Amino acid sequence: MLKPRSARLAGRPRVGVPWRTVKQERARDLRLNRDYLRAVRAAGGRPVQVSLLSSPAKLRQLARTLDAIVLPGSPADVNPKRYRARVHTRAAKPDVRRENTDFALLKHALPAGKPVLAICYGVQSLNVHLGGSLIQDIPSELRRPLIHSASDHHADATHQVRIQGGRLAQIAGRAKITVNSLHHQSVRRPGRGLRVTARAPDGVIEAVEWTRGPGWVIGVQWHPERMPDNPLAKKLFRRLVSEARSAAARRRGRYAGSANPVRPGNLSGRKRVP
Repeated sequence: MLKPRSARLAGRPRVGVPWRTVKQERARDLRLNRDYLRAVRAAGGRPVQVSLLSSPAKLRQLARTLDAIVLPGSPADVNPKRYRARVHTRAAKPDVRRENTDFALLKHALPAGKPVLAICYGVQSLNVHLGGSLIQDIPSELRRPLIHSASDHHADATHQVRIQGGRLAQIAGRAKITVNSLHHQSVRRPGRGLRVTARAPDGVIEAVEWTRGPGWVIGVQWHPERMPDNPLAKKLFRRLVSEARSAAARRRGRYAGSANPVRPGNLSGRKRVP
């Protein structure tokens, strides 16, 4: 007998997915966010749409209830002022609320050991949050770039990627893969604790992972959510959900094993005075 929907969802890790842009959120336009939500759901997670319009306090409160984060793509570009660079003439306008939302979620998730899957704009946001910089326009800044973004946005560009170890190599099980591609920016200087784990033939960084914290954090420049039948795409989302379950179990174990457990809202570990 099939369990009620509420019971089925109860055991699923809560995976936060920010809206791609403020404009799309205000229009309630889910056409592109829907791919991320579907991928999380198919992997066994419970997607939670994260508003870009929340106050900092409400966003911090929501972040504590999440078990994992997916940072999606966006047509915006991260503000170059955040990594002390001049604005390139071909850079898209930044989305300040999206940047602030991503950074707030990362500020909570990384030290808490909550897993993160950062995709396209998301990996660029992750990199800048950790002090890295970006190539602002691949076609004009590289000598012989591949086509990373097709002129026809109804069909993604594709190219090969060479995996250079790390957790991505374990998940993929092979050194070369073919990915879809829809971006004109990429990681230039990796941020603190980020290890490069994949590159395109033209040298563009295609994947990174975080090595300084307790959590599982992978960023990919391609769009696994747009490849629902691709084995590696499925594995990435399934691993995210699996890591979310493991991280949540570890947190519960720490709370249960402590005489004076540290819980959200009591970060000092001290007893509250009535």
